Amino acid sequence: MSDHTDERETFHHDPIGHAEARAGMTVGELANSYGEAGIGASDIHEAVDIYSEMLDDDVTTFFGLAGAMVPTGMRAIVSELIRDGHIDVLVTTGANCTHDSIEAIGGKHHHGEVTPEGQTEREHDETLRDEGVDRIYNVYLPQEHFALFENHLRDEVFSTLEDEGAVSIQRMTEELGRANSEVNEREDVPEDAGVLAAAYENDVPVYCPAFQDSVLGLQAWMYSQTSEFTIDALADMTQITDIAYEADSVGAMVVGGGVPKNYVLQTMLVSPDAYDYAVQLTMDPSNTGGLSGATLDEARSWGKLEKNARNVSVYADATITLPLVVAAARERHSTEA
Repeated sequence: MSDHTDERETFHHDPIGHAEARAGMTVGELANSYGEAGIGASDIHEAVDIYSEMLDDDVTTFFGLAGAMVPTGMRAIVSELIRDGHIDVLVTTGANCTHDSIEAIGGKHHHGEVTPEGQTEREHDETLRDEGVDRIYNVYLPQEHFALFENHLRDEVFSTLEDEGAVSIQRMTEELGRANSEVNEREDVPEDAGVLAAAYENDVPVYCPAFQDSVLGLQAWMYSQTSEFTIDALADMTQITDIAYEADSVGAMVVGGGVPKNYVLQTMLVSPDAYDYAVQLTMDPSNTGGLSGATLDEARSWGKLEKNARNVSVYADATITLPLVVAAARERHSTEA
């Protein structure tokens, strides 16, 4: 039997270890333990390693928040990151802005079911339709909260912007954050004022490039039909590009795919540099050719990431991976500070 040891130039000699799950472990210790294992566990470990570096003050962090992560319970995590100075730019969806605002002004999302016992999924959704309840997988939202949101927009947001001419989407989200913060305090709402309020209070710009694709967008359009209120969809491009252009070191945390992911990454196409760090949390596979599942290595070919950038893609439910990665990275960052 021949010995090929000397020919194994690409072979990593460190053997696979075994993750631990002990009582009393911190989330950081668990993430470190993941580094002993393979497949997704090692990706989580690397994501924590990279994201903890992105938390340094000298790294400008762009945070992409796709889909409906707010109504599924990720709201406080993002708000706290903003308040602690760990998000410099937030790019998100109109859905997240809508649901964040609903909770800020007194609405709530509720635990629900996909297929209750004795009903098919279709029968269940027909019942919810009759009862005036909207479903996001296993999360319920009573439709009356949208009426509350509509009144909030008309009375507290759109009416204050009418005299400014064509406003940027970022200016609208800023004003929405202000209104959320003020109404939350004025009405003594038990729930925290949320993501947009935290961004407003900490001067973090929130970009929502496809906000028309949401209840927020529908309400803005309807208000514009009988008023001078209007949106300049291109106005944000200069501001977000300037932030990227002027940053010395830049990181991207991309939660989900879609427009927020692309908007975060494409910003570097008109900058002399590219992302130095990037972490993607997604469930979309890369072999469909879609942007949502495309690897960050593929983004490197476009010039969105530096050739020597540290990056990793984690393929799993972001409602599971985001809290784990953020908590472990913050634990490590606080220990090293």
